[in-house]
Amino acid sequence: MRADRLLSLLLLLQNRGRMTAPELAAHLEVSVRTVYRDIEALGASGVPVLTDRGPAGGYRLMDGYRTRLTGLTDAEATSLFLSGAPGPARELGLGAVLATAQLKVQAALPAGLAEQARRVQDRFHLDAPAWFRDADPVPHLETVARAVWEQLPLRVHYRRWRGEVHRELHPLGIVLKSGIWYLVAGVEEAVRTYRISRFLAVDATGTPFERPTGFDLAAYWEANARRLEAALHQDTAHLRISPRAQRLLPMQFGAAGTRALESAGPPDDEGWVRVEMAVEAQAVAVSDLLRLGTEAEVLGPPALRQAVAEAVTVLADRYAVDPASTDG
Repeated sequence: MRADRLLSLLLLLQNRGRMTAPELAAHLEVSVRTVYRDIEALGASGVPVLTDRGPAGGYRLMDGYRTRLTGLTDAEATSLFLSGAPGPARELGLGAVLATAQLKVQAALPAGLAEQARRVQDRFHLDAPAWFRDADPVPHLETVARAVWEQLPLRVHYRRWRGEVHRELHPLGIVLKSGIWYLVAGVEEAVRTYRISRFLAVDATGTPFERPTGFDLAAYWEANARRLEAALHQDTAHLRISPRAQRLLPMQFGAAGTRALESAGPPDDEGWVRVEMAVEAQAVAVSDLLRLGTEAEVLGPPALRQAVAEAVTVLADRYAVDPASTDG
């Protein structure tokens, strides 16, 4: 709305001093022409906006002028919890609300603290998604977020590995993990987790439901993560790994690789060590361990060692050079 935009413009000038029309347009996500109109509207309402001409010019407030119109709306106050994650806030539909809330907070701070807050923003940035992976498309995220906030039941069409299903969910919370959005929801007397990018259709409808007494989203997520890790890590691989593999293990296997290194025995004459590492089901473990190439040897269990050996034999046959195809 224009009133919100005018307040944002006023707070930008108050917090940052002189700004050009293009700079204001970029911050407000409007055209330069709209900025010109808004500056005129502020002046007409009695706000002392001064115009400095020339290459270093721009707009500024008269020295000593400050507004105290900095009360936060409910949405703005809520959005401050996402102030360190502007990307996720934007995906939730709170980008503009968060920007206005931050401006209001800066305007209300004493000069020294306001400058310190700006320095923090200039020096620290949180980038939630994992490296080298495009973010999931989440066209229904705003609808899901509104249903979570207003405690509205959700009718969803969901794609899972075994096919598509329709469910009615009681949305309890949203979690952003490594750039992936998840919905935690009650369904059929249980609490389950859904990857929001797999929602094919979403409809928030009906009357608000009663949220379970004492439900703790953070505690649920932590317990769920531990259950998932335990279900995935079904076996323990006994490995002999090179110095290079010792550097690769935490990068390729995360916490499981780090814990494996903590269990390492003394190095041999070549610097190789023996470790024990939790791995997934055999088919997955074989693929994962082959990523270490010649930098690792699987010592056990015997079935896993045999499976790796068979995979290596298949690869060797596939890439074998046909003597008849070589010159000489």
